Amino acid sequence: MNARSAVETPGAAWLMGVAAWAVPGLGHLLQRRWLRGCLLGGAVWIMFLLGLSLGGHLFGVSSKDQGLSALLQLLPMIANLGSGLLYVFCWLTNTGFVEKAQLVTSEYGDKFLLVAGLLNYLAMLDAFDIAAGRKK
Repeated sequence: MNARSAVETPGAAWLMGVAAWAVPGLGHLLQRRWLRGCLLGGAVWIMFLLGLSLGGHLFGVSSKDQGLSALLQLLPMIANLGSGLLYVFCWLTNTGFVEKAQLVTSEYGDKFLLVAGLLNYLAMLDAFDIAAGRKK
């Protein structure tokens, strides 16, 4: 298969992917996939909010992190960023970025926040593939 025979991805698919990233579940809801949108979006929202309530820590790279310390913060930050505007809202309000290591449940909260972002990446790709016609 050469480059000329490659199928173009419709612009609507990119829009669905961005919508699915920004608001968990929105990409599917815009395509009238009500059950899938509610299940995937609801799971991401619940895990994110539960992670914060358990004292979870959102990762971010700051100016004080240098060298290997910044690199170690980058991968979990990318996972957290998968939660879309939930992460951006927390970043703007400085919610969840303070470590609460004294809480027994804080590590569970960290994992819930990481998995919420990673699951939303998968939901985003699913909404993109449906809109592109690669999946039903």
